Amino acid sequence: MGRTRTGRHARGVRTAAAAAVGALAPAMLTAGCRIEDAGAAGSTAPPAVATARPAASASADDGKPGGGTPSPSATPSRPPSASPSPAPRTLMSVGDRSGRVRELQARLRQIGHFDRSPTGYYGTATVASVQSFQGKRGLSRTGRTDTVTWERLLAMTRKPTAKELDPPAPAPAVAKPDARCLTGRVLCISKNSRTLSWMIDGRVVSSMDVRFGSQYTPTREGTFPVYWKSRHHVSTLYDSPMPYAMFFSGGQAVHYSSDFAARGYGGASHGCVNVRDEGKIASLFDQVRNGDKVVIYW
Repeated sequence: MGRTRTGRHARGVRTAAAAAVGALAPAMLTAGCRIEDAGAAGSTAPPAVATARPAASASADDGKPGGGTPSPSATPSRPPSASPSPAPRTLMSVGDRSGRVRELQARLRQIGHFDRSPTGYYGTATVASVQSFQGKRGLSRTGRTDTVTWERLLAMTRKPTAKELDPPAPAPAVAKPDARCLTGRVLCISKNSRTLSWMIDGRVVSSMDVRFGSQYTPTREGTFPVYWKSRHHVSTLYDSPMPYAMFFSGGQAVHYSSDFAARGYGGASHGCVNVRDEGKIASLFDQVRNGDKVVIYW
């Protein structure tokens, strides 16, 4: 009897427990739906589930404040910036006088950009020739010979020969000398033929091209003595060089002119007799003495 009651009691307890569980299940399901409502009173948050963060999202946050230490692989690589090319260096420019300038002129002459004999002086004619060369090659027309211009010219020309660097000057057409030139030691200068003849006792020793002053500063005509020689003279009035100057009337002299050598008859003196062949006037300077006669005529 006792066992039977006990067994019945146990079954009753288990039945009651099962009934309680069955009644609780719908309540738990109902409570689970309410958890999804954010901010529901007395609700219990579900456990957080860790999700992998996309790499692209991580990179996007790297640059934001508090975004954490950026990954080295996430930083885009930038090519190193190229350093600017150095500006071309000027090698020769107006006013220079050297053997290199003479070579420049000879090379320009080889390809038709310099139409006269090289002088070694960088004057206005050389500037115009360099500008012509630069313009035809698409370079800046500065008139200065920089490293780019020089290298381009070297590539297009050959090394000048000695004859190209210093070609023999054609003998000037010497006019019939004035009667005053036929005796003694005379610098016989003709304005008509634009020549100077160095004559001794009626014999022509040497001759050379000359130019004269402009209409505003004319070269005087007449007979004069050489009264002073100055090999490295510089004009105190115009602050310009007058090498191998042989003065014959006030401030007027026979002397070498680099401008005449560069520009030819496109310019004029301030009254002096300009010679453009430096070698010839250097030799003449050594032969002429103070007191020798100067005759200037038409």
